Amino acid sequence: MAQLLSTSCSLKIRSCRKPYFQQLNHGLISFPTSFTVKTSTYPVQRVILPAESSQRSHTVYATTTPLTPSQPRSALNQSSNNPSKAKRVMVIGGDGYCGWATALHLSNKGYEVAIVDSLVRRLFDHQLGLDSLTPISSIHNRLRCWKSLTGKAIELYIGDICDFEFLSETFKSFEPDAVVHFGEQRSAPYSMIDRSRAVFTQQNNVIGTLNVLFAIKEFREQCHLVKLGTMGEYGTPNIDIEEGYITITHNGRTDTLPYPKQASSFYHLSKVHDSNNIAFTCKAWGIRATDLNQGVVYGVRTDETAMHEELYNRLDYDGVFGTALNRFCVQAAVGHPLTVYGKGGQTRGYLDIRDTVQCVELAIANPAQPGEFRVFNQFTEQFSVNELAALVTKAGEKLGLNFKTISVPNPRVEAEEHYYNAKHTKLIELGLKPHLLSDSLLDSLLNFAIQFKDRVDSKQIMPSVSWRKIGVKLKTVTA
Repeated sequence: MAQLLSTSCSLKIRSCRKPYFQQLNHGLISFPTSFTVKTSTYPVQRVILPAESSQRSHTVYATTTPLTPSQPRSALNQSSNNPSKAKRVMVIGGDGYCGWATALHLSNKGYEVAIVDSLVRRLFDHQLGLDSLTPISSIHNRLRCWKSLTGKAIELYIGDICDFEFLSETFKSFEPDAVVHFGEQRSAPYSMIDRSRAVFTQQNNVIGTLNVLFAIKEFREQCHLVKLGTMGEYGTPNIDIEEGYITITHNGRTDTLPYPKQASSFYHLSKVHDSNNIAFTCKAWGIRATDLNQGVVYGVRTDETAMHEELYNRLDYDGVFGTALNRFCVQAAVGHPLTVYGKGGQTRGYLDIRDTVQCVELAIANPAQPGEFRVFNQFTEQFSVNELAALVTKAGEKLGLNFKTISVPNPRVEAEEHYYNAKHTKLIELGLKPHLLSDSLLDSLLNFAIQFKDRVDSKQIMPSVSWRKIGVKLKTVTA
């Protein structure tokens, strides 16, 4: 609870008709029916907190960035039709790994930024007994630190975008010119733990995105949606992967169609559903949208997150949320064998977290046209799991680290040796300057892992979620 409350806010709680986080509400966190804390007279914004175990939920009002009486919201609105004024960008999921780095980067570049987040990612850690390698400050402390260092304020709206009443009030209050949508459950293993997590992943991701689309249609029709998809939507076809669309000739006729999708988890399937819903609403309602099919992200530092320890980004190394290169570097730092799943030939697109924020900024600065559904493949290089392990081994040896590489049974259902060649030219054409995986980057990431190695819980390293063994019974991964 302490992470959710600012010392300079006015809070009121009242009953809300819509239950929050229904699928995973197992009584882990409960709140009193009502309470009031008043230390401020600033305007308030609505936020949502997790429900009690009785499935009642509450609406909480708390201050965001204060406005003076002489500066009403209408006077501060930054219109996309006025290029002399900064664009207003809403970052949904701005407390997460990619979202936090993006929110700071955009704020630093002069955009007016608001973070919308339910803070549920922090709840996942508590539920599963996981923790970031890096200590993570509360979202309020993060934003206070950013304001102190830069003088730039980022507005905060805490709530669930699956609650359309909350989302609509947030849209009407902030009036975004662009929405960057990171607000989804983003882990394939998490979606495969058990039935409840599979259902939650699809419900949260698909309904949340639908709500965003309806909010744009109703309240900000010129707003540009920048949606984080995943390269995992494509699967591993035995032909080149194009950027969103493919031109085919069949029985003498030619057409350009959406590239076929072969998702490999309930999480990846939710992303496919998102893409289809966004494409449809662009056609039907004239929404402008960019779907960023992102590869696997590595690294933890950006120019902004490195400014102060209160701004550190999270770094996941566990078998549920950790991605391959980040996990290998942490394993190497503590002398644990690098865990290659199966044959290790699984090849994917990868990119540095610094390129994630750069790609999002490029998409915002070069928006889609009304009715246009653009798809960009967002990665900079391709590696197999074996290639990553070899690179980490080479870099680790230079630092005197002692570890080996082992093959472990693959918990996933996937091809372990396959053809993979994905196109990724559109962001380069817009001006992306990639940070390629270099020896210096690996050295930096390994040293960062060494710095925090005392926080590593070795029990979280090995894979604990099996695609084939998923069932109805609720599981606790660490049990």
